[in-house]
Amino acid sequence: MTLITEVEKARQEVVTDGYEMSLGEVINLYKDEELKIDPAFQRLFRWDDQRKTRFIESLLLGIPVPPIFVYQDADGVWELIDGLQRISTVLQLTGDLTGARATELGPLILNGTRFLPSLNGKRWKPSSPDTDDGLGSKLQIEIKRSRLRVEILKAESAGTAKYELFQRLNTGGASLSEQEVRNSIAVSINPGFYEWLIQLSKHPSFVTTTRQTDSALEKEAGTELVLRLVAFRHVPYESGLDVHEYLDTALFKLASSKTLNMKQEGKAFEKTFDYLDDALGADAFRKWNGKKFTRSFLMSLFEVVATGVSRNLDDLEAMESEDRNLFLQEKTKELWNNETFNNNSGAGVRGTTRLSNLLPIAATLMKP
Repeated sequence: MTLITEVEKARQEVVTDGYEMSLGEVINLYKDEELKIDPAFQRLFRWDDQRKTRFIESLLLGIPVPPIFVYQDADGVWELIDGLQRISTVLQLTGDLTGARATELGPLILNGTRFLPSLNGKRWKPSSPDTDDGLGSKLQIEIKRSRLRVEILKAESAGTAKYELFQRLNTGGASLSEQEVRNSIAVSINPGFYEWLIQLSKHPSFVTTTRQTDSALEKEAGTELVLRLVAFRHVPYESGLDVHEYLDTALFKLASSKTLNMKQEGKAFEKTFDYLDDALGADAFRKWNGKKFTRSFLMSLFEVVATGVSRNLDDLEAMESEDRNLFLQEKTKELWNNETFNNNSGAGVRGTTRLSNLLPIAATLMKP
């Protein structure tokens, strides 16, 4: 197949349309439930009030804003793919944003800005009849008449097009991490699978052994670790494949799977980390220097130890708890005498190389 043929075939899999519309029309579509913002997406809405104010200022000054992207389902309903921050800011300002996140945020009170310092303290409607802290009808109309382009991905597109578009629009920016993008995709495919990942990431022994920082937790690093382990157990890694591309593919396969037994898999996950917590606690995924465990979490240790333990649960369960704890402690320390592990676990080793060499031997390295 030639490059031209590939381009033409790929274009047939993505059916798009687009036009300009006013923000007032967008607001009405949302109120009429013809524009859907998944509730789980709203948890990713974390612009601070200053950034929200700058966006409203841009609308008032007539500064062009980027387009939003929506997916149109078979019933004609739009699902917001990209533009969450902008649309949610407008909906919060006008008081039309719904759901728990809307209650948590409350009304948007604008901050003063460089160009429009009088915006300071303003809101959509006055807080009381005796105050002048409302924007006033003239500015309200100007905001609702502000226009933006809507790019529409139609239902006739290939099944994966929506998720591919969301990923390409959101990966690489400062707003969302790789895993937050995956979470949003998981919500679209299978909300139950997404909630299952979140619940596993909160399992006490998992939290203790992985020792995630507040910053890492905010970026959904714990959820990514859960996905990694489940993926390693059920989706074979193809040598040379970018790690994040592998996780993207694994997420789609797992969330779409009709055979994945989440209840059974959840029990295996919890047992894996319960055993590691009993034996090693917060040292489970830290380097052993021959005398003590260092402070840093190591991904290579997580990939080998967690995967290896999860693949040997029956044998480990048959052991007495004291013997099992001693075994896991010794095996984890012995890894640092293993040439293959040492050669593929350093900071300079690419993720593709690490996974290609370590995953195939994880079960053997942790086998009783």
